[in-house]
Amino acid sequence: MTPDVERLPQHVAFRDTAAFTETYGFAGNSGMVNLEGQLLRPRGVPSSTVYLFMHPTSTLNLLPMPRALVGAGLHVLCAASRYPKNDAALIMEKVAIDMGRWIDHARDALGYARVVLVGWSGGGSLSLFYQAQAEAPSIVATPAGDPVDLTAERLRPADGIVFIAAHLSRAETLTEWLDPSVRTEADPDDRDPALDIHDPACPAQPPYSADFVAAFRAAQVARNRRITAWCLDTLDRLKRRGGAERERAFVVHRTMCDPRWLDPTLDPNGRKPGWTYLGDPRTVNVGPVGLARYTTLRSWLSQWSVDLSNAKGPANAARVRRTPVLQIENGADDAVPATHNPAIRAALATPDKAFVSIPGATHYYLGQPDHLATCIAAVTDWSRRKGLLEG
Repeated sequence: MTPDVERLPQHVAFRDTAAFTETYGFAGNSGMVNLEGQLLRPRGVPSSTVYLFMHPTSTLNLLPMPRALVGAGLHVLCAASRYPKNDAALIMEKVAIDMGRWIDHARDALGYARVVLVGWSGGGSLSLFYQAQAEAPSIVATPAGDPVDLTAERLRPADGIVFIAAHLSRAETLTEWLDPSVRTEADPDDRDPALDIHDPACPAQPPYSADFVAAFRAAQVARNRRITAWCLDTLDRLKRRGGAERERAFVVHRTMCDPRWLDPTLDPNGRKPGWTYLGDPRTVNVGPVGLARYTTLRSWLSQWSVDLSNAKGPANAARVRRTPVLQIENGADDAVPATHNPAIRAALATPDKAFVSIPGATHYYLGQPDHLATCIAAVTDWSRRKGLLEG
């Protein structure tokens, strides 16, 4: 029998000294940061452990997994950053601060003795980034040079991490999805036909040769670096010029283009060919919801730059040395490439790591109750073995 679930709204507020407003609405204005979330718990079932879901831009309380964990008798806190549903100006270093405030809230205001981070999708690399800085803080500024001193934040480490259906990082994933055929950022119609895999006239067709894939990947990295160089140059010009303009927004065209989606022989898993978690890749590549479609100079450097972002998954996994980590890979994930989980697993420095693969499971477990049940059982069993959960 599924327990009766309580949904309790949560609010965390703290002072912020940002040089200018970068969040929309009430989330970060008047010198304050306001964070919203939901505590989900089975009515009448106490627990001293809470499972914290946090994504850079989403609250995640409507996902199947948090609700299933509550159905299994666990307490779940779904927490938003100061950038809910809008990552246009998101700064990853500030999201780490927000996660730290949620952990403080869980321990001090809600009274939980143990906090387990559940890093789902984009929350996976965020959890590793946070934990790396909580174990051994080192960052005192953003990649744009703005002061954000994580060494002074006294971030409290979580007691465990569940890394699930998660990719390497926003920067690394975007780079693997950037359309390298774009030659002029201001004109998305100026494209290199030799790399335009969504054009039926492209000379390269699936199955793609190893040489073509290597050239394609190199061109993706080069495009990311061109945008990064332009951001750095523009920020420098704005600073030297002085005046009121401190930041600039821009559009990044065609950001959902990966040969893996068209050629299932590349990094094979159980995903549906010719499809992405957002739909037809030919449509989402040019649509309004692709990764990094709308961004700012500072946000690009912090969130999307493959060279400068501090939030890259493997680099931070190598700094997580003391925390138990459970890694769950969904075998038919249509959002997380098959190469990403092995890269994280190899990079994790902690000796206390476990790995579970769920063949056939997709990114969201939609219509897959058995796979979802396998996931929940893996989390609860691991948590009890590690002393993170009663019973």
